[in-house]
Amino acid sequence: MWWLLVPSVNGFEVFGLNDIFQSTSAPVLEREQIMHKFHEVTARLEQALSRISHENLDILEEVKEQVELVLAQFRRAKGRVDVPDVELYEDLLSLYNKSNDAAADPEVLRRLAEKLQLVGIAELMQESLALHEMVSASGGDPGAIFEKMSNLLKEIKDFVQTENPNLDAPAREKNLPPSSSCAQTTTVANHKAPVIPDDFRCPISLELMKDPVIVSTGQTYERSCIEKWLEQGHRTCPKTQQTLSNPALTPNYVLRSLIAQWCEANGIEPPKRPSSSQPSKTKFACSPAELTKIQILLCKLSSSNPEDQRMAAGEIRLLAKRNADNRVAIAEAGAIPLLVKILSTPDSRTQEHAVTALLNLSICEDNKGSIISSGAVPGIVQVLKKGSMEARENAAATVFSLSVVDENKVAIGASGAIPPLVTLLSEGTQRGKKDAATALFNLCIYQGNKGKTVRAGVIPTLMRLLTEPGGGMVDEALAILAILASHPEAKSAIGAAKAMPVLVDFIGNGLPRNRENAAAVLVHLCAGDQQHLAEAEELGVMSHLVDLAQNGTDRGKRKAAQLLQRLSRFVEQQKRSQSQAEAQAEQSLSQSHAQ
Repeated sequence: MWWLLVPSVNGFEVFGLNDIFQSTSAPVLEREQIMHKFHEVTARLEQALSRISHENLDILEEVKEQVELVLAQFRRAKGRVDVPDVELYEDLLSLYNKSNDAAADPEVLRRLAEKLQLVGIAELMQESLALHEMVSASGGDPGAIFEKMSNLLKEIKDFVQTENPNLDAPAREKNLPPSSSCAQTTTVANHKAPVIPDDFRCPISLELMKDPVIVSTGQTYERSCIEKWLEQGHRTCPKTQQTLSNPALTPNYVLRSLIAQWCEANGIEPPKRPSSSQPSKTKFACSPAELTKIQILLCKLSSSNPEDQRMAAGEIRLLAKRNADNRVAIAEAGAIPLLVKILSTPDSRTQEHAVTALLNLSICEDNKGSIISSGAVPGIVQVLKKGSMEARENAAATVFSLSVVDENKVAIGASGAIPPLVTLLSEGTQRGKKDAATALFNLCIYQGNKGKTVRAGVIPTLMRLLTEPGGGMVDEALAILAILASHPEAKSAIGAAKAMPVLVDFIGNGLPRNRENAAAVLVHLCAGDQQHLAEAEELGVMSHLVDLAQNGTDRGKRKAAQLLQRLSRFVEQQKRSQSQAEAQAEQSLSQSHAQ
């Protein structure tokens, strides 16, 4: 591909000339016109985005931050001017405009081949194919532009092959006779095993990826590797350790294409990926004896004998915990509806086994939909309200597992699950509190659940967790406060809970992530609120924010900068108001003396 720098959101990016032809239908070397078009598009996008009053929209603070960052990039891009490669431009122009019978300067051809990276048979073949596709797309009529491009490419190809007669060795090396020792030596010397770029390796297996997929954190993995990771019950991204907001795997078509191009360019056979890019159901390897055992357990689960039900639910619970194969086999045997049915049993131990079995089964992505469609949510909520402590803990963990699917957040929030989760957060064991906190955090990602959570009384509970001895729930409490604070009801409740001193203390003395979340809460509290700004300034938050802006996390630095800006404006306004009041007082005093 022939490359040219053109303006983009991030300043300038590299584009293939063929891509530019297809998008603009402009001649190859109309550089100024092409650059003007990209500048114009950048300006229009910046103008359109500037007109959106995103501050007034009911969207997450993180989304607003992203909008502001993109807008800032557009504004920077408008002011940047690329420094073009004048020599490359002039070399292309000289070849493009020369007559067909005139000889080309070898030095010009050499510079072009090197700068355009057309030094190998793979690159030349790729460019030829791209040109052929363009001709086909034009209806078979190449026209003068395509003819000149074809002639230019042919001259570069002839020059490169003349300079390097063994250029096509990769295509012939399999057919070299044994006597061709010289050619074989050249091939080995010129085609050492290439080093696989790190971006083409799966972070888990460190092997060249065949079927790369993207997880919710933006990281890319080999499909089979990340599927095994998820089937083992993990809920985090292996590389970043961030919690996955959902288990969806999106094919990375761009990277797959780049890997194929790299393989072709290096004379390597492209990796063969699975025949279908769609995730197939996990094939389970249960033996006939194990399948027979599962069927026997399901018969007991559906019996009217309470002891049989308790024993069967406990066995299924353990089997589902053991491995992914069992989770698939148990679900396909029809266990989920039977487990949902006995959630309402008066036997607390059976109930505990049933909800925990559903938790273990929900680790498998395909089972989540089956659990929801089987009507499990009301039963799980009932366990959350009235089950044993262990059953309530596992019910909260089940809510978290099911709510990673976005549409389930709505259904679970509407089912009445939030109040018992808040109760568990308040009175549960340490494990129960953590299960409730993760479930509430996940549910509150959906804006419609925030008000329900506040009305369930979560703010006083969170404030108590922030100040209790030991501080075992500080991370979770601040994370929930940060995600709730954008909601008007939450902002009012946090203010009423006298949270300002606690938040300022965490900004000054907390761990990095806690400082970040405390600052995020403060951003919302101080938005348009003079009273909170005055209180924060009086508590000495300015010095803490200066330190956070210099030494905090990236998000923490952004929050600190926002708060410092608001506080600086507030202090200036206070000074002006005080100066005006003093001036009026002096004027009144002077007038009284004059009388």
